[in-house]
Amino acid sequence: MKNINKYSRGYFMPPVQSLKWTEKEYITEAPAWCSVDLRDGNQALVVPMSLEEKLEYFQLLLQVGFKEIEVGFPAASETEFAFLRTLIEGNLIPDDVTIQVLTQSREHIIKKTFEALQGANKAVVHLYNSTSVAQREQVFRKSKEEIIDIAVTGAKMLKKYAAETEGNFQFQYSPESFTGTEVEFALEICNKVLDIWQPTADNKVIINLPATVSMSMPHVYASQIEYMSDNLCYRDYVILSLHPHNDRGTGVADAELGMLAGAQRVEGTLFGNGERTGNVDIVTLALNMFSHGVDPKLNLENIPTIISKYEQLTRMKVHERHPYGGELVFTAFSGSHQDAIAKGMKWREEKERQYWTVPYLLIDPMDIGREYEGDIIRINSQSGKGGIGYILQQKYGIELPTEMRESFGYSVKNVSDHMHKELMPNEIYDIFINEYVNINTPVEFIGYKYTQNGHYETIVSIRMNNEEHEFSGVGNGRLDAISNALQTQLGIDYTDLVYKQHALEIGSSSNAVSYVGITAKNGTVYWGCGIDTDIMTSSVKALLSAVNNMVSSLQLPVEKEFTHSKK
Repeated sequence: MKNINKYSRGYFMPPVQSLKWTEKEYITEAPAWCSVDLRDGNQALVVPMSLEEKLEYFQLLLQVGFKEIEVGFPAASETEFAFLRTLIEGNLIPDDVTIQVLTQSREHIIKKTFEALQGANKAVVHLYNSTSVAQREQVFRKSKEEIIDIAVTGAKMLKKYAAETEGNFQFQYSPESFTGTEVEFALEICNKVLDIWQPTADNKVIINLPATVSMSMPHVYASQIEYMSDNLCYRDYVILSLHPHNDRGTGVADAELGMLAGAQRVEGTLFGNGERTGNVDIVTLALNMFSHGVDPKLNLENIPTIISKYEQLTRMKVHERHPYGGELVFTAFSGSHQDAIAKGMKWREEKERQYWTVPYLLIDPMDIGREYEGDIIRINSQSGKGGIGYILQQKYGIELPTEMRESFGYSVKNVSDHMHKELMPNEIYDIFINEYVNINTPVEFIGYKYTQNGHYETIVSIRMNNEEHEFSGVGNGRLDAISNALQTQLGIDYTDLVYKQHALEIGSSSNAVSYVGITAKNGTVYWGCGIDTDIMTSSVKALLSAVNNMVSSLQLPVEKEFTHSKK
């Protein structure tokens, strides 16, 4: 890479070692969630949402279960002001939901913010100003003292206007661009603000520490959070909040380690929408906790419906490989993965285990509204016998013998390979029917009859070249006798007949399904399947199907004059 010398690390480590978070194994309880979809998410859209769309999105957030929702920057535009007023005047905010609004440390903006909040039952007023070295030097060109003064002045104005406005207000402060700020300075400015607000047990303050630009590995952010948590004044009355962005692709990791380090609240968006590479993805964070048996306190039982509404309103797409939500994230195309999943699902059914431990599936897809059919195992040329057999069993009740799965698996993979496409379950079923079920060429089964006198004597009726023939045979069972008749009269030879049968339910009709495998002289195993309302007839049809597959594949000469013919 060129120009490597122009880059350096722009973050600041805490002045003391802050690594207690490393002793914790996992997150034990859900944080307070605050959705910022309607502010950070909306301002990142190519086409921002209209007032009607924002109202619809607000309802989606309520359905997901958010109790804190940032609804915008009401002093920034008439649209955002009107949206907040619509929520308040239309009584659209449930009693147990707190809205949040954003404001800079400027009096006319703060004044208009409180005007917009008139009549709100509960609201968080979020004050911020940039504190990083880059912002101080390049944007504001102010000293640390001057930056502190901006924050303190804003904090005082929030107290003043809150006292003059009817409502229940909670204050929040963010040293914006925290990750590029000296940690000691971030602590100093936060404590100065806290001294103004004087939080109590009944009036807690939120200190929000944003990774406005993610600049470090997640463990560095965690150490910064731990240092702040350990040294903030009024700590028992401070709710420590995170607002990670995803510039380095570590937004979720930043949030998780930040929670281990003492954070109690997380601001983020559905599926990580937001400026640049996005905000932290609350869906992923929540379901990561869920996978550890921790209730995330959000309603994510129907991810497909949430995605549909999200994509409709934002005009964004949830990527196919997006954690949990992506169309393909539970899908296995690989043969070995499919086999392990299929066996794991069967093992779970047999053992009735309490805990979910199916290979390759972190959580049960059905817990978030996904389906086993079409979601977990999908078939292409990379797929294996296990997955293909699983599709037939789950979708159509076809329980192939283990040995038959390999033969059928190659047939399906060849079709997918030549067509260069994924095969749908109905296409797989059609391949199975066409290649294995009730095959009647060149030998067509008509019927059979038998007598039993210590052994079975059978006469099987078949049709070849539009002519009917009767073959007789003897064996230790009806299928064995028919098999001997076919080999003798057709002049073919095979060994190791394998047989399996089970009941089959397709629609409203009840059938029997039988599978027969026979081994030719060259060692190749040929399979057939028979389906019929009568179990014995299905067995004979399966045997004839296997014989026909062998005869056709090996091009055996079976068309000749027979002793017993019905012209």
